[in-house]
Amino acid sequence: MFSKSTGYALRATLYIAQKGTEDHKIGIDDISKAIGSPRSFTAKILQLLTKNNKIIHSTTGPHGGFYMTEKAKNLPVRAILQAMGEDGLLDRCILGLAECSEKRPCPMHSKYKIIKTQLIGLFETETINQLASDIQSGKVFMKLK
Repeated sequence: MFSKSTGYALRATLYIAQKGTEDHKIGIDDISKAIGSPRSFTAKILQLLTKNNKIIHSTTGPHGGFYMTEKAKNLPVRAILQAMGEDGLLDRCILGLAECSEKRPCPMHSKYKIIKTQLIGLFETETINQLASDIQSGKVFMKLK
């Protein structure tokens, strides 16, 4: 559904939410290895996620790395999609048509409308912390490469 970049961004954010704190920052090599992404690609993704320190924070130097604040961990998952420029995908026509509305619906419009509303609700109500906690508790898993 989302681009490969956004998939890596979701996984990187969840990994950092589980492992990184202000006192224990995670290095880019550890992150890229954990999410199965090339280092340079991971760096570009993290650059987007650290923009304005909204989702992920970073520091440079010998004790530098990436971490998340408690405030950031309580952001909805949609914040990651927004940082990656893909949150608009949730609002678009499922068939990719430029014009699709109640007045001029595509063949999938009425059936997908219900699912789309649920999907948007999921990304807006589920927090990064909830997903990270579910992974840490073993309730769900995120197989990292």
